[in-house]
Amino acid sequence: MSRLDTRGMIFDIKRFAIHDGPGIRTTVFCKGCPLNCAWCHNPESIRSEREISFMPDRCIGCGHCFDVCPNEAHRMDGTDRIYDRDRCVVCGDCAAGCYAEALEVVGREVTVAEVIDEVERDRPFYETSGGGLTISGGEPTDQFEFTQALLAEAKARDIETCLDTSGLTAWERLRKLMPLVDLFLYDVKDTDAARHKRFTGVDNELILANLRRLDDSGATIILRCPMIPDINTDDGHLKALAELARSLSGLVEVNLLPYHKLGLSKTDRLGHQQPNGKRSMLTLQSPPDEQVDAWLARLDELGVANARRS
Repeated sequence: MSRLDTRGMIFDIKRFAIHDGPGIRTTVFCKGCPLNCAWCHNPESIRSEREISFMPDRCIGCGHCFDVCPNEAHRMDGTDRIYDRDRCVVCGDCAAGCYAEALEVVGREVTVAEVIDEVERDRPFYETSGGGLTISGGEPTDQFEFTQALLAEAKARDIETCLDTSGLTAWERLRKLMPLVDLFLYDVKDTDAARHKRFTGVDNELILANLRRLDDSGATIILRCPMIPDINTDDGHLKALAELARSLSGLVEVNLLPYHKLGLSKTDRLGHQQPNGKRSMLTLQSPPDEQVDAWLARLDELGVANARRS
């Protein structure tokens, strides 16, 4: 099988992306992630399989899903409209004919050839802006063969590549991908191991170890750091983050990603259980610009002049 035939499961391809690496980019979002962050803004990336997103407020009661569902996952119980996910086999028939778009299949299997054809459409923008292809997720290394093949095809076509990774993967995978990646967008969720485990499900030991291995191997790196009010915005985290940044010889910059609530509604639409106290996130608000500016100023005081908001 050629690498163009290699298949992967994705949930989106975003063209004209400007926050996923330098320049104008096409970002491919893979499904499947080993983390379960309380603040996740892309909960559709967590599970590796296809899912159904249901938005009850869009339902117009046309009854199409009742008629086509083979397992009666969609039905009425008195006056209540029911979607029983335990009966659903994610065939997608309900979403295919949902006029109001209340139902949507999240996740599709694609080949490298299909993805690279879409990436190629924006080549003129890459050449004028210094952009290219970004593979994100989820965790792209969970679909190692697909990610490797897509990166290799992009490099063969002289398209700049970024890999957005949580770092929670086998070092051997990152080592094999290094020659195919121009820039690593490396997530550092929290510098405190216990807090990292509480809010993501795992500690950060392997993540930080892989970051240092990449740096020692000559990788070019941008740190991407979610800033979650009342969780990881204390001065101790900023000091540890600054110390980490100063220790990396291949660091280009540090990106701060302020918390937003978009993931909460998507979690409900997908029928996911709220992970790691996620319901408590409902009381949090996106930090104001002046708070983000204060964090950036503090990092500058601590010797990190290349930090910015993303």
